[in-house]
Amino acid sequence: MAEVHGTRRNRLRERCAATGVDAALVTRPANVRYLTGAAPPGAALLIGPGPEDTLVHLRPPPDDPGDPGDRGDRGAERPPEDLRATSLPTADGDAAVAAADLAREQRAERLAVEEHHLTVARHRAVRSVAQDLPIADLGNAVEQLRLVKDEQEIAALRIAAEIADQALGELLESILVGRTERHLALELERRLVDHGADGPAFPTSVGTGPHSGTARHVPTDRRVEEGDFLTVRLGACYRGYRCEVGRTFVIGTAPAAWQVELYDLVFDAQRAGREALVPGVACRDVDRATRRPLTAAGHADGLAPWSGHGVGLEIDEDPQLSPAAMGKLDACVPVTVEPGVHLPGRGGVRIDDTLVVRPAADGGPELLTITTKELLAL
Repeated sequence: MAEVHGTRRNRLRERCAATGVDAALVTRPANVRYLTGAAPPGAALLIGPGPEDTLVHLRPPPDDPGDPGDRGDRGAERPPEDLRATSLPTADGDAAVAAADLAREQRAERLAVEEHHLTVARHRAVRSVAQDLPIADLGNAVEQLRLVKDEQEIAALRIAAEIADQALGELLESILVGRTERHLALELERRLVDHGADGPAFPTSVGTGPHSGTARHVPTDRRVEEGDFLTVRLGACYRGYRCEVGRTFVIGTAPAAWQVELYDLVFDAQRAGREALVPGVACRDVDRATRRPLTAAGHADGLAPWSGHGVGLEIDEDPQLSPAAMGKLDACVPVTVEPGVHLPGRGGVRIDDTLVVRPAADGGPELLTITTKELLAL
């Protein structure tokens, strides 16, 4: 993987050089990890001005992939051998400030920083130590590099999806009536770790009865009852890569007519969104295809502002699938398609999948989350 990370840093170096920047300071944790394979807490990465890049961190990188002190980042590799790593002498230091000072010492001519990640106070501190060194905005240069995933990244996402599917499948085999949303969410997160996840990709959402179908519902102490819709949204983090799966079920008895009708509507919307995932399609067109059936059925006012989003080292990254989204999808970009409808006081349906955009010649979009989308009565 050292070669992979070195290639990524060189791509960023080339982008910077094209704009007259000979050194870049990367502080966003996901971006640091993307470029180095490691993300010690508080780390900052200095690329350039010479051929040797430097990772500045608050403590030495973990000696092994399973270092428990690096919670949520298990499986991170040690920094590549062609990358110099240095730790701050005190625990209260700022790696970004130290890296900027190093850039000045190395006689960088222009330093680009991630202004969207630095706080105002940290930006002022960086400017203070940089002294006369001109500072520019790196913008979303690293995030743009992260959009298209290589096959190693997709393999990690595939494993994360398998773990999430396995945890969800086991829950469906257990007794659910009488248990609280909060209890079920905690059990799912435990199962994720039991099956090899670094941890949950995001806080697990479980909604029952009138809470079902709510976008990103925070679990409560409401207990599962017969006849409820049960909506579950969870994801696993594996080697830093995060997936998402969401399903809706009926508890105890055969679903009522209104439940079947609503479920079929959301299922059709989700299928339309999945089928729209082809290289070159506009992001807003995928969103339009997903929400068209729901809008036609009179649910336009209650829809979420998005129909899906990119996933990777973060659970909610570019591209965004929304009415105002700009840009087009490329092959090997993983995204979610997650339509839902919530009827206040009654409940609703959400169906979420993680897929990878693939050309038709390769079989079309690759579905990573394969838990059944049949409306099961549990």
